[in-house]
Amino acid sequence: MSAPAHPAGPAPLRVGNASGFYGDRFDALREMLTGGPLDVLTGDYLAELTMLILGRSRLKDPQKGYASTFLSQLEEGLGLAHERGVKIVANAGGLNPAGLADAVRELAAKVGVPVRVAHVEGDSLPVPDGFLTANAYLGGSGIAACLRAGADVVVTGRVTDAALVTGPAAAHFGWGPGDLDALAGAVVAGHVLECGTQATGGNYAFFGEHDPGLLRRPGFPLAEIHADGSSVITKHDGTGGVVDIGTVTAQLLYETGGARYAGPDVTARLDTVRLSQDGPDRVRIDGVRGEAPPPTLKAGLTRLGGWRNEVVFVLTGLDIQAKARLVQDQFSAALERGGARPPAEVRWELARTDHPDADSEERASALLRLVVRDQDAGAVGRAVSGAAVELALGSYPGFHVTAPPGKGAPYGVFEAIHVPAGEVRHTAVLPDGTRTVIEPPFRTRELEPLDEPPLPEPYPATATGSAPLGVIAGARSGDKGGDANVGVWVRGDDAWRWLAHELTVARFKELLPETAALTVVRHILPNLRALNFTVHGLLGEGVAAQARFDPQAKALGEWLRSRRVPVPVALLADATVPEVTA
Repeated sequence: MSAPAHPAGPAPLRVGNASGFYGDRFDALREMLTGGPLDVLTGDYLAELTMLILGRSRLKDPQKGYASTFLSQLEEGLGLAHERGVKIVANAGGLNPAGLADAVRELAAKVGVPVRVAHVEGDSLPVPDGFLTANAYLGGSGIAACLRAGADVVVTGRVTDAALVTGPAAAHFGWGPGDLDALAGAVVAGHVLECGTQATGGNYAFFGEHDPGLLRRPGFPLAEIHADGSSVITKHDGTGGVVDIGTVTAQLLYETGGARYAGPDVTARLDTVRLSQDGPDRVRIDGVRGEAPPPTLKAGLTRLGGWRNEVVFVLTGLDIQAKARLVQDQFSAALERGGARPPAEVRWELARTDHPDADSEERASALLRLVVRDQDAGAVGRAVSGAAVELALGSYPGFHVTAPPGKGAPYGVFEAIHVPAGEVRHTAVLPDGTRTVIEPPFRTRELEPLDEPPLPEPYPATATGSAPLGVIAGARSGDKGGDANVGVWVRGDDAWRWLAHELTVARFKELLPETAALTVVRHILPNLRALNFTVHGLLGEGVAAQARFDPQAKALGEWLRSRRVPVPVALLADATVPEVTA
């Protein structure tokens, strides 16, 4: 089916992304500036963990607190952007956007590029006792004010990831706070762009269906945004990766929850999103509806939560379970003999990576992981490393560890709160130094869950075969504080009829036993043929606390896809599945 044509109007705004996190591909900024036409290039450098890292950096040097990599990228990129007339918008300012703006001006003078630099501040909140950072998530209005005032480079502190796109789009098309549908469309486009190459085939469930050569180095994404807020997601010609409905769906589900996707500018209705293929490596997004934003802003607080240590014992060959029991008993006894109290939290996890009759020593080995945490550094330091090391010659046969035990390290905690939007002084500092306070939206709406949409008719009862869920369904998972989300989608109406009724909360918990005792909420998105599960509390105190083997739940969806379920044989007709039974 051909996609509907865009209504006549201003030329689309081409917004690219060159960073999905602090540490992303260094040369992406240059590649995006030289790879094809752009109007705006954005970079997302901030995450919950990054704010903690920047907070600790600022303790050592109050002049820091921003993503220094961004400056290094600009040494070459600033001149390229100036030559091509591309605006640069990035949240690399972190905890010190004014400091980064000054550093960009100094760099511009050094390399001889005349640029007008502005920044957005006001996200910084009073830091409660015991915390390192406290920052509200601002919207795109401050960015828009800076661009309307002629800024070539805008750096911000903590804004929503989508604000890097809504701000430039609002400035370009003249949108105001009441243009809710247009803003919501830009939010959805911004959410697709924010994680860089995750929209162009990176981390993609069905990667095996594409040419490996294309996925070796995916190009970064860009959005052609239209005046009505609709967009086309694509990438520069000749770059790697792939853009199709599947890659865009996967990113739309990433780190979201229900159908109402709330932000400072607008609440976007994800249940109204329509996707259509618009040609090779082009996916059109339209139909997005917007509602007034909530009266509060999300704010993130970080603090040091305590101290942790880790030892990984290697168990090789026979009697793996017995070897694990022996070393656990010996370790506990060694702590007692040393007179040290046990750490407040002691966790053992045996990963059976071993294979019987293996053809290499590594394939014959399992990993027994010990993680300890405590408020007292001494409780996880030498007492733990000493208790592990002293077992070296008197424990299970083949005793060794993956690395010498250390003295322990601090871990962080992220907490989310909400503050009234009117209490946050969102400020745009324009290129000439003028400070413009951005007023909060004049119209707000309390965030409430939507009624569950009707399910499709169930797939007819028929013969089934045992198969991994991932033969039929894609998934992408991630973290939001201590919660995890798992988005699951399928690519056909028949598969959707089956999935919507098969993958209930009860089945989800059955397939992922680690979630059985937790609160799991299922959200239904029929337009995307998708289910989005929020698992509350799976990640403890968040990624910085490293409470789990996979602290950001990045692979939770892949674990789910690997679990076997009874799938209608007709749905498996085009799939290669081992051990299919009627």
